[in-house]
Amino acid sequence: MESNNSPSKKIWKRFKKNKMAFGGLLFILLLTLMGILGYLITPDQSPMANTMHLQLSNKKPGRTFKFIIVSKKENIKQVNFIERMLYGQEADFKSLPITSSRIAGKNVYVREYIGDDEQAEESVYPLIGQGQFYTQTFWLGTDIYGRDLLSRLIIGIRVSLSVGLMAVLISLFIGVSLGALAGYFGGKTDAAISWFMNVIWSLPSLLLVIAISFALGKGFWQIFIAVGLSTWVDVSRLVRGQVMALKEVEFVEAAKALGFSTSRTIVKHILPNIAGPILVVASANFASAILLETGLSFLGFGAQPPMPSWGGMIKEHYGYIIMDAAYLAILPGLAIMLTVYAFNLLAIGLRDAFDVKSQNISV
Repeated sequence: MESNNSPSKKIWKRFKKNKMAFGGLLFILLLTLMGILGYLITPDQSPMANTMHLQLSNKKPGRTFKFIIVSKKENIKQVNFIERMLYGQEADFKSLPITSSRIAGKNVYVREYIGDDEQAEESVYPLIGQGQFYTQTFWLGTDIYGRDLLSRLIIGIRVSLSVGLMAVLISLFIGVSLGALAGYFGGKTDAAISWFMNVIWSLPSLLLVIAISFALGKGFWQIFIAVGLSTWVDVSRLVRGQVMALKEVEFVEAAKALGFSTSRTIVKHILPNIAGPILVVASANFASAILLETGLSFLGFGAQPPMPSWGGMIKEHYGYIIMDAAYLAILPGLAIMLTVYAFNLLAIGLRDAFDVKSQNISV
């Protein structure tokens, strides 16, 4: 009976009652699973889902095309299951989309696909053997380079979630450390750290991230640091206020009287009691980090081509919003919107489950 009445059980029960927040958690878990499986579930399993067929540029969702394998590539390393899941498998053949084919002797005569309203002259290729032809359905269509949009959206999950996770971890490390020091010691330490927090707080987040990106250079790993360094102030302000409120209570005074070190008192006795508010802010910061990464990628400072990024996909296709291919920008935009919304729902659900007072934190 005691285990059923434990604080964690009560928090979980309160959280589950919030259907929207629980749905947000399930959506995040589904995204995480898809991101982990990665290339195992993408139609295009090449690294970065970067197989291009320029003839198939901007094809509508659901289109199916027939392909012919025209040559085999030699010395292509076949990777194991884990490597294929993480990095993809380079194709060991070159293929072309076709509209018709016929076999005569040891040759294959095909008409390459060059457009819905045009017909190409027949080309001849050597007959390689069984399995020279295959079909592929582009369930969400193709982008301007003829790449499978569904595959790039799935791999883009990894960019958004990994940037969010690493940025939150960095912001938690910096924010909790500085906030705990300012709240516990007070005085000049608090004044100095608070001044630094206010300086960072006064800078627009996106401009700060861009400035840090300029200093560190463009790239995937630089985004982690840039976004993390711009989102720690929320955590630090929260932790400072919570520590200032808790450092005068009886169990902290008892720890001091027993001669425990300052670090032990903070880590073992104070921080566990403010874990709820910290988790709420971390969830909200996760959403903020995804939005910042999207903005960076849209401006060209984030994940560099050909790495698929939701922000980068919008950048490549936003001009098609006023044309008949608006889905090219709408689909990654919808993915961003739903992911950020799910994390905000999670933050609200955690706030209610932990019964965090509204004056201490806002989501």
